[in-house]
Amino acid sequence: MFEKLQKEVVTLLKSEGGKDSKLLAICKLLKSSVPYYDWVGFYFKNGDKRELKLGPYAGAPTDHTIIPFGKGICGQVAESNENFVVPDVQAQDNYIACSITVKSEIVVPLFKDGENIGQIDIDSNTPDPFTSEDERFLEFVNREVAKIL
Repeated sequence: MFEKLQKEVVTLLKSEGGKDSKLLAICKLLKSSVPYYDWVGFYFKNGDKRELKLGPYAGAPTDHTIIPFGKGICGQVAESNENFVVPDVQAQDNYIACSITVKSEIVVPLFKDGENIGQIDIDSNTPDPFTSEDERFLEFVNREVAKIL
């Protein structure tokens, strides 16, 4: 599944249109193609502030448009620069609940020229669905996205 999706991601990023429309297309592709990807979005560093700002996403609307560094899973990844896989969000002390249906989350940092400039965030309504294959795939997505930023 991920091999086919990698090709589709590359094709989308080479298509016509602006950065945000391409990122939104990727979010929609991932959400519709991976059964346990229930919310897919990008967060980006908000200028010089120590916070993340919500970018394009696919899924239910969220109130979490600004996330301070260190807060929640996304905020922790902004500081650690490392992938964060959460098999059970209920077991996390520093979790920001977006929806009562969310059971698990994966966040992978997005680097441009060695700097963590954002991340891809995926919520799942399925308990513990994410594997190392998801991590490798999302790292690939972010490497490709970085080329257009």
